[in-house]
Amino acid sequence: MESSGTRRRWGAAAVASVAAVAVALPAGGAQAAGGPAGIAAKGAFLLDSGSNRALWGKDADTRRQMASTTKIMTAATVLDAGVDLNKQVAIKQSYRDYVQRTGASTADLRTGDKLTVRQLLYALMLPSGCDAAYALADTVGSGGTESARTASFIAKMNKRAADLGLKNTHYDSFDGISRAGANYTTPRDSATLARHALGNGTFATVVRTTATRQKAANVNRTYYWDNTNKLLGSYKGAIGIKTGTGTAAGPCLVFAAQRGSRTVVGVVLDDATNRYPDAARMLDWAFGTQTRMTLRQLPPSAQKD
Repeated sequence: MESSGTRRRWGAAAVASVAAVAVALPAGGAQAAGGPAGIAAKGAFLLDSGSNRALWGKDADTRRQMASTTKIMTAATVLDAGVDLNKQVAIKQSYRDYVQRTGASTADLRTGDKLTVRQLLYALMLPSGCDAAYALADTVGSGGTESARTASFIAKMNKRAADLGLKNTHYDSFDGISRAGANYTTPRDSATLARHALGNGTFATVVRTTATRQKAANVNRTYYWDNTNKLLGSYKGAIGIKTGTGTAAGPCLVFAAQRGSRTVVGVVLDDATNRYPDAARMLDWAFGTQTRMTLRQLPPSAQKD
């Protein structure tokens, strides 16, 4: 039987946006010396993507857990490995068992369905599917067992972090569910990774998508996934990229926006209540603008992250 998410009509996300909540943002000077005011996040950072220039930071090099923003590296590791995006992956019951056992966010992938790697990237980044993360890690990792393959994939994530110069980043997880609390990054490192990932056209296309429908290759089933990132469709020029929420990590958001030819990447880690307004304030400060934002609301069937 299909879930309520796969049964609901396409276009529900657009209808839900009518019920959006208005958020007024205070005016900000064009990159005043003190930076954007009133940012509640414990860690934050702004990066001019084009020039790779740091614009502002708050505890930018303090290590913190990152929850599902981990999946940025999951996707980057897959894409940087040059995996065939049309390769079909059969969904295993173990992927479903994992999300049920851990209470993780899910793309509600069904056992036996075949989805392409490209489709699994949508399942990973929009509904923050930990089942999709498991499927990708199991597919791209090497070894004779699922355990060996997923461990291999996490090692690849750490190798990629080292290659990118992310000296304060470490992964013990393919999805952000940390086994031993050794899954951490900093706002600066996270922004550097986001800038790198956005340089891949497939990644950039996936993370700017507010909602999608994807059909399994071998059965008559269509998946409907909404992007958990409410900044998309809310803040002018927003182009992604990933939410994350965890008990230890708190609410996190890695985000980016484009105005004209300029792209700014931002990060907030452990932002108790204000990650979207904080992100908008930071972007307004970077762009020297004042934006009145209407926050896109997710339909009831969507994942929360």
